[in-house]
Amino acid sequence: MKKILIDTDPGMDDTLAIVLAIKSPAVDVMGISTVAGNYPIEVTTANALKTLELLDSREIPVARGMGKPLARPLPKDPFSHGSDGQAEIHLPAPGLEPVGSHGVDLIIDTVKANPGEVTIVTLGPFTNLAMAIMKAPEIVPMIAEVVSIAGSFGLNKYAFANATGDTPQSEWNVYVDPEAAQQVFASGVKLRAVGLDVATHFDINFSEEQLAALKSSDRAEAHAAEKMVRFVQGRGFESYCVLIDSMAVAAVIDPTLIGTVKARVGVETKGELTLGQTVADFRHHHGWMHLPEIDVANSADYSRFLDLIMKTMLE
Repeated sequence: MKKILIDTDPGMDDTLAIVLAIKSPAVDVMGISTVAGNYPIEVTTANALKTLELLDSREIPVARGMGKPLARPLPKDPFSHGSDGQAEIHLPAPGLEPVGSHGVDLIIDTVKANPGEVTIVTLGPFTNLAMAIMKAPEIVPMIAEVVSIAGSFGLNKYAFANATGDTPQSEWNVYVDPEAAQQVFASGVKLRAVGLDVATHFDINFSEEQLAALKSSDRAEAHAAEKMVRFVQGRGFESYCVLIDSMAVAAVIDPTLIGTVKARVGVETKGELTLGQTVADFRHHHGWMHLPEIDVANSADYSRFLDLIMKTMLE
């Protein structure tokens, strides 16, 4: 069983990803650190706690993390996750409270207590992880891996057709805090980035039969997933919007689900039209060798991914 720590900004797709991780027998969720991204930190922290209560997983610590990006104001997400941040499913207000430690310290302390064993799954901006690396750079070689929903690498039409940042070239998590993304990419940590090229592919969409199975289930989390899909469909979007962040968790549960290619990647932190763009250098000659090399997702077995989601939700 793999030890993971989830860094997240729930968000409906984050909510479903947390459910997938907690219910999977393949991973052990050591903790959850929250960050401002899809919504302000108060909302993302409350939604993480609500999700744990939905699953009756009250033993998992939730630590409130950074409430704003490293060097700029928190932007407003152009894609609404609803008034509750969870696609209008309106889970009860949490009785749980976050732990006393800061989200940045939860990352540091968890990694140091389990050197070489913890995979950090980032589902929101990199602010917490960047701060942890700046505060305690010695943790970098202690992190087993970082698996992130991050970036848009130009590998197919979805990279730009489904751009989620506030520029045509960006993905939301990197766009919110490009300085933090740059810090993490350049840190030397082992990083697998699942970008929009793979995470927003239309082959991820649920079938009507799958949605009917979720709706008829006696599992509260299955009902919530179906309601989230209907929420985005009602706004003219595809159901993949609910599943984006689950792809990072699935990539840890079963690494064979997602193929990767190595690329040298820089983050645009100054461009007026391209802020947050992840510029991938795949060149055989004259490449920018000064850029950090990471693993970038370039393919996925979407059928097996959806089977994993359905099996886990209905158990």
